[in-house]
Amino acid sequence: MKLITAIIQEAKLDEVREALIAAEITRITVSRVAGHGRQESTDIYRGQVVVPNLIPKVEIKIGVNDEFVDITVDAILKSARHGEEGKIGDGKIFITPLEECIRIRTGERGGEAI
Repeated sequence: MKLITAIIQEAKLDEVREALIAAEITRITVSRVAGHGRQESTDIYRGQVVVPNLIPKVEIKIGVNDEFVDITVDAILKSARHGEEGKIGDGKIFITPLEECIRIRTGERGGEAI
């Protein structure tokens, strides 16, 4: 089992969600987050250029069995990227081992609980 965490631009959330549903990945968790990597945005405030420290993003977390890792990652990559080449700020995907998953309602564990 793996936990896939994707940090994407807010405007791409609907596209990514639709791509995941098309790939039959329907169980996701979405959170609003803020941060920055190489991407910098500038605003004009009272006539001066201001570079804010944190940029609004969306974090998607998906627990998957090993056979769904590539399917999930491919769906996110294709839908979150701007064009063929992409652009700075498109986001990142992190894949981490998921030690255990337990469904609270039934007590199921492991891959069955996902």
